[in-house]
Amino acid sequence: MDPLAGRLVVTTANRTSITPNQITWGAFVLGLGSAWCFLQAEWRWLVAGAAIYHVSFVLDCMDGKIARLKGTGTVLGGWLDYVFDRIRVLACTAALMWGQYRATGQEVYLLLGIAVVFLDMLRYVDALQIAKVRRQMRRTLRLAYEESASGSAAALPASLLNDDLDGDPDEIRVRLTEAVDLQQEFRSRFSWYPGMREWLREHRIRTHLVSGIEFQMAVFIVGPLLGAVVPVTIGAAALLLLFEALIMYKLVLSSRDLNRALDAIRSSAEPSAESSAWGTPAG
Repeated sequence: MDPLAGRLVVTTANRTSITPNQITWGAFVLGLGSAWCFLQAEWRWLVAGAAIYHVSFVLDCMDGKIARLKGTGTVLGGWLDYVFDRIRVLACTAALMWGQYRATGQEVYLLLGIAVVFLDMLRYVDALQIAKVRRQMRRTLRLAYEESASGSAAALPASLLNDDLDGDPDEIRVRLTEAVDLQQEFRSRFSWYPGMREWLREHRIRTHLVSGIEFQMAVFIVGPLLGAVVPVTIGAAALLLLFEALIMYKLVLSSRDLNRALDAIRSSAEPSAESSAWGTPAG
């Protein structure tokens, strides 16, 4: 999406007065148009629905980019983008699966409709919660570090850090918790991943190989175009669940890295606290 959306963003931002919210509304309206096409159930209408959905998705990729480029993003705009995305998925799912059920009488389409809506919501809710958990990990590290008696970079062994912390002590205190490597165990178990990740990025391929975007593309574009809604949807759903399980596994490994870092901070604070107690003169 990005090569096309990026070029359109430059043109739209520099040569028009179109706002991000207007693009968000345009993507939403096109998404509803795609749903109407899916409801007709015939293959030519499925192709039309897939094409319209693709245009809708391109616009959906543009609104946030323009908002960041021009500094015109708003809380309302972010809310509209999120809500309209969910409504579009719900409407297209219901239309696609109900249309196919009405045309074929196969109940599997109704089950797939429920599965698609569930997985879409699971993916977005899970993404929000994982981001929240990662922020909480950093807050926990920062609080533990601030409460430690040492208050220096020595509070953590170098093996737990992924950055060079030489410099002013105040700067070290600010940067320390961000420099703690919470992916250490993951990289030690999957040493091939960093190299693969860089290769993907160099070739403009998302490292989230099967996430919400790819899932929607499979269900609403690939499946209808191939006339294979059932197998494509089932395959995409299985890959999405596998990818979500891998993300959860990675989070579990990060929690172990967090516990090791907390133990290191606490152990470094104990000698300082003990020496402070022994060195305090009697009143």
